[in-house]
Amino acid sequence: MHNKIRSLAVPAVALTAAALLAGCVTPVPVYQTRYPYQPAAAPVYPAAPAYNQAVYVETGIVANIEVLRSETPPVAPSGGGAVVGGLVGGVLGNQIGHGSGRAAATMLGVVGGALAGNAVEARNGAGRVYESYRVSVQMSNGGYRSFDVPSPGDLRIGDRVRIDGGQISRY
Repeated sequence: MHNKIRSLAVPAVALTAAALLAGCVTPVPVYQTRYPYQPAAAPVYPAAPAYNQAVYVETGIVANIEVLRSETPPVAPSGGGAVVGGLVGGVLGNQIGHGSGRAAATMLGVVGGALAGNAVEARNGAGRVYESYRVSVQMSNGGYRSFDVPSPGDLRIGDRVRIDGGQISRY
């Protein structure tokens, strides 16, 4: 009878652990950016006629490149990692030893698994920092435009650039 209960308990614990771990999802980054200043609004120019938009290219000089930092807020551990870790550790600890040694190994497995599961959940819920860049360009016509890009590539302040179809590149 004892072996039959054990043979049913192991898959039940494994399924419970899998279901609880399936709920652990990495949070989606929330972009919050603080700027040291807000640049003056760029003048609004009428759009080029539709027949000419495909060949409309602007030029300018890179005036500034600033780093934009955003981060996801940290998420406090819910305790699910400790529960799952305790269950898995208890099952593994129960496989070791006989008699009172088995009970001690089960308890050590529960405690160790709970600590490890909580640490894993805390690490996965830590806030993450993301960086992107804002490239400000002084246009040839006197206006300013800004482009938010994941990487400035080879652009440096003072470089001559062209804007073609909303894409910025050196020339």
